[in-house]
Amino acid sequence: MFTAVSLDAQSLAVERSGVWHRWWQSDHAPSAWAAPLPVLSGAVAWRPGQAGIEIGEMRISGGGEAWRIRAVVVRFDPARLRLGLVLGALVAGSRNQWSLRSAPADAVLALNAGQFAGAGPWGWLVQDGVERQAPGRGPLAPAVVIERGGGVRIVPPDSIDAERASGRAAQAFQSYPALLGGDGAVPEAIRAPGRGVDLTHRDSRLAIGALRDGRVLIVLTRFEGLAGALDNLPFGLTTPEMAALMGALGCQRAVLLDGGISSQLMVQDTGGERRAWRGMRYVPLGLVARPR
Repeated sequence: MFTAVSLDAQSLAVERSGVWHRWWQSDHAPSAWAAPLPVLSGAVAWRPGQAGIEIGEMRISGGGEAWRIRAVVVRFDPARLRLGLVLGALVAGSRNQWSLRSAPADAVLALNAGQFAGAGPWGWLVQDGVERQAPGRGPLAPAVVIERGGGVRIVPPDSIDAERASGRAAQAFQSYPALLGGDGAVPEAIRAPGRGVDLTHRDSRLAIGALRDGRVLIVLTRFEGLAGALDNLPFGLTTPEMAALMGALGCQRAVLLDGGISSQLMVQDTGGERRAWRGMRYVPLGLVARPR
């Protein structure tokens, strides 16, 4: 089902006004992203959503089955929202199951959070100020921390213990792999093979990133073949390509969330209509936003 590609064959283009512009090649990929890339960020068609959320879309072309990918981009100021983590309902007493259908009526944004291990979420989990799980360990497993005052930070793995001791987290979860470290740096394990990350696998992707101005960026990718009729197929970008996408959109730090058939996103527009890109399976944990 998946096309094997070599790293030196990867490239990405974006459509602007009916013209395709190549903006990234793996053999000339930057090691860090210092600022948004105008040709890419200018291709996003933004429209307003609820509570200051901005919703955008763009078309990207990559190699193999990624020849037509739609990227859904959501940007928001966390100070204007109440962000919370929701564990899925227990099924058969042992398995947490969450999906967009579980999002409350007043939610203006919802998505699956983190990764999972067996029947539950993987790694550090803080919910409403209470630690539910201890941190997991891994050099590319940062934590997404939602502060009591509303700010959102992506905390590197070697700083999680200090963050945990500080007690500042109202909500927190872990995910992997990190796509961007501090100042937009692409981790070496994302840039060179043989360091524990599959760099050629293509899949649907979901990622969260921290912009330099304190806002948060969510990006979901969907296959666009047959006019979107096959958008739930797990076709899409590689991990290095997703790192490039988040960096070129201006993120300082970013991390992948569970992708493939797990990835799902809902956002409400100014008219109150919910736009939903649903997954094909339940996940253990959801991230939900309500207006403040």
